[in-house]
Amino acid sequence: MPAPKVWVTGLTVGAIAAVAVLAVQADKGTKPHVVAARASASASAQPTPTKTKAPAAVPGNTGSGRRIVYSVPQKTVWLVDASGAARRTFAVWPGTVNPVPGSYTIGARTQGPITGSDGVKVEHIAYFAVRSGVNIAFSNAVDGSSPPPASGTSTGGIRMKSADGSALWTFGSQGTTVVVVG
Repeated sequence: MPAPKVWVTGLTVGAIAAVAVLAVQADKGTKPHVVAARASASASAQPTPTKTKAPAAVPGNTGSGRRIVYSVPQKTVWLVDASGAARRTFAVWPGTVNPVPGSYTIGARTQGPITGSDGVKVEHIAYFAVRSGVNIAFSNAVDGSSPPPASGTSTGGIRMKSADGSALWTFGSQGTTVVVVG
């Protein structure tokens, strides 16, 4: 019987190969796009968070411990530490395909930069769900933009400002829990 290190190495190589194959397949298929904030047709490509003195509280019923919480209707993400305190809260631009409310884990990450299907260079991509064959992931455009998706396309990219993308990348390692609330 091979040594445990051989098994671990083999499983690691197999997992990396599987992720590479999935990445190539995803590159050939529909890519995540994001939608700009709906303020107006001429709105800037920056999210418009609610102006409050303090960030919104972490939604209830999202579990406990260290996690990322994503509210689809609020278009907001919370990075929550092990004590349950929000360490960072920020607005996001969701894609056209939203994850079903529930608990997920970050299964794959790509630091990038890579070119998204909308032609924008994106980085800090953290994949956590698939819905209707569309990969759902957090990412940020390298230049901070968030162009609207092409008409009629199904997209699962959830974009954020560059600084927020860096913070989520650092916080959201592979295996980190993502709780989606509707």
